Amino acid sequence: MNAIVEISGKQFKVEKDSKLFVHRVQGKEGEKITFDNVLMLDNGSKITVGSPNVKGASVQAKILKHLKDDKVIVFKKKRRKGYRVKNGHRQALTEILIEKVNEKTTAKKTETKEVKKAEVKKPAVKKAPAKKTATATKKTAKSSKK
Repeated sequence: MNAIVEISGKQFKVEKDSKLFVHRVQGKEGEKITFDNVLMLDNGSKITVGSPNVKGASVQAKILKHLKDDKVIVFKKKRRKGYRVKNGHRQALTEILIEKVNEKTTAKKTETKEVKKAEVKKPAVKKAPAKKTATATKKTAKSSKK
């Protein structure tokens, strides 16, 4: 089973037992985390696309280690001006292992829908305010022109 999950603002295609490097995630090494922001599920025969998320679906993962990415050099220069700036950047990453991709459960949803229908009450019907007559609006329009 495949899924597309949003983790730390980026979208990743995941499946069971896959390893990912994502932006730094809060938690200690060895800790289990759950991602509820599942955008799409592919069950082989059935594809479920969320709007924006698939309700009830989640992905469970385990934090393997925290590390830093390779250094990226940022060099800026303006020719003939004597302007040169050199900076380096190392992105903080977390390596995670996807342990489980959970689908939505339909039994719980049907129960909650029935309960919600019973709880909903119809609001009282309010009468619309009376409309002004055409002669009253003409008189106010003439007085406003003077």
